[in-house]
Amino acid sequence: MDIRSITVFCDPQYANQQQIADFFAEAHTAFAYPVQSCRLATTPFPTWWQGDNLIAEAQAFAASWKERGANYISLGPVQLQHDADWIELIPAMLSATDTLFATAEMADINGRFDIDRAHQIANVIRRISRIHDNGFGNLYFAALANCSAGSPFFPVAYHSGGPTRFAVAIESADIALQAVQQSRSLAEARANLVHAIEEAADVMVKTAVSLAADHNIAFGGIDFSLAPFPTDDKSLGGTLEALGIPYVGAAGSLFAAAFVTDAIDRAQFPRCGFSGLMLPVLEDSVLARRAAQNQLGVQDLLNYAAVCGVGLDTIPLAGDVSEAQLTAVLLDIAALATRLNKPLTARLMPLPGLDAGDPTDFDFPYFANSRVMSIAGNGVSNLLTDKAVLPMLNI
Repeated sequence: MDIRSITVFCDPQYANQQQIADFFAEAHTAFAYPVQSCRLATTPFPTWWQGDNLIAEAQAFAASWKERGANYISLGPVQLQHDADWIELIPAMLSATDTLFATAEMADINGRFDIDRAHQIANVIRRISRIHDNGFGNLYFAALANCSAGSPFFPVAYHSGGPTRFAVAIESADIALQAVQQSRSLAEARANLVHAIEEAADVMVKTAVSLAADHNIAFGGIDFSLAPFPTDDKSLGGTLEALGIPYVGAAGSLFAAAFVTDAIDRAQFPRCGFSGLMLPVLEDSVLARRAAQNQLGVQDLLNYAAVCGVGLDTIPLAGDVSEAQLTAVLLDIAALATRLNKPLTARLMPLPGLDAGDPTDFDFPYFANSRVMSIAGNGVSNLLTDKAVLPMLNI
């Protein structure tokens, strides 16, 4: 198990940069578990971004915080109350540096659902896919639905305002796999996983509380999502299969996902963010393999999102996927998030020059290569192109 990120949340207009730099310097080695990165998440950038030279300012902002110990920076979301023109700036901002992340909201935490924003976000996803020849740009962008501030995972991380605080994001698929492999019954597997989560959380909380007191930065909790790493011993796909399904994508997969999520829900720890089950295709070796074997599809992952967490993450798609097709997927995610009142995101990655079924060829240590996945149908049309803002929770 690793700590994926120690994420500090601040309003950059008022943040004490030296205080945060000192915190990062100590926090990186303070925990009993390896820390992969220290990250900064700001208030939504439309509330504070100024200036006309977008690329130069993005580069300067990223460099300033990198000097203070932030490996990556999330600029937060363009929310529904913000002018939609802010979304159009995101491709240029992401092209300026490889450390900035940004997001755009298509459904807010009050149940409002903006169909036109979903279309606009789909267009932006296509534009971002062309920043790099391999389509890597969309790693830094996601569409949000019903996502509150305070989650330490990227890209969703953002600050709601007020005093600076921090939270911890966990990469812990390996403890889930071990809990299942060492068990002889479902009850034992659940008990083992709950115990493993609580035991690790107790150790981390003690360190976090001490850091909070030493640096006068509030501790906001742990996102104990069972995030994977792209090796089989740290695979959530492998965990689900170890429970007894023939492969992820087969009948029974939904129950397996719900079972693991239930164990996380039962664990007692100061939680924040998703604190659920993450199924990012390109970050999980078994999921990547099942997608490459055409055993796991986009619709399967949408189904699982109803009972676990995050949504659709690092999904490799054809380079010529249409705006209408992307919009259709975004609308499905937003509908699940609002109707079930749970946070979900979509990080969709069209890969230029590749078609459905083509192998991916990423040279990135945090990705497992797979094959390009397909979206069923030609996308939305007719009334689903309406520029409507709907109160979905009231339908």
